[in-house]
Amino acid sequence: MTRPLIAVPARFSATTSALRYAAEVNARALIEAVWRAGGEPASIHPAAGDVAARLARFDGVLLPGGGDLAPYRYGATDTHDSVYDVDEVQDAFDLEAARAALHSGIPLLAVCRGLQVVNVALGGTLEQDMGGPEREHRHLAHPVALRRGTVLERATGAQKVEASCYHHQRVDRLGEGLEVTARAADGTAEGLELRGAPGWFAAVQWHPEDTAHEDTAQQALFDALVRAAGDRR
Repeated sequence: MTRPLIAVPARFSATTSALRYAAEVNARALIEAVWRAGGEPASIHPAAGDVAARLARFDGVLLPGGGDLAPYRYGATDTHDSVYDVDEVQDAFDLEAARAALHSGIPLLAVCRGLQVVNVALGGTLEQDMGGPEREHRHLAHPVALRRGTVLERATGAQKVEASCYHHQRVDRLGEGLEVTARAADGTAEGLELRGAPGWFAAVQWHPEDTAHEDTAQQALFDALVRAAGDRR
């Protein structure tokens, strides 16, 4: 039996240690988590075109972390000094991939930037900076409370998880139909799901791939994605 095919949009990288040129990459920990779950991870080129048609050949989609979205994408008229690694091609592709997956019901797991992409794709906004080093969630592991009866609780089998975070932005206004399903102690939205979603969908603001190799609750998110992708065949 073949593994469910999971599309993982690549991230542009100006330099890599193993290649002579700029590259398109994905975090090895992320790819390995999908593989452990029984999926076949496939990086896809973030290019303009019919994104929905390109995704239709896949069984699931994983929107990974990365740089910040351009603030104008969610209606901001200024840009905070902390905003970094904005790429117009990446933004356009990821936003369309999120909309296409949610519309078609392709199982979707969105991680960190991926959660923010989904929120913006559905008309939500972001807080461009959470307040500097004393408030941001960079290089930080902290507990996250999961709402009972949610996709996240069912996937992880837990009501509290230890989340590995690396983000300085967070959800401001929720996108249409989205609900907060997990929060940090400071009130930051750490999980989202969509009312009436046609397919399996979960979004987390943290990086479950960081600890999935040793934390069964984190690996369970990838397991749930791949299981839903297999069921869709």
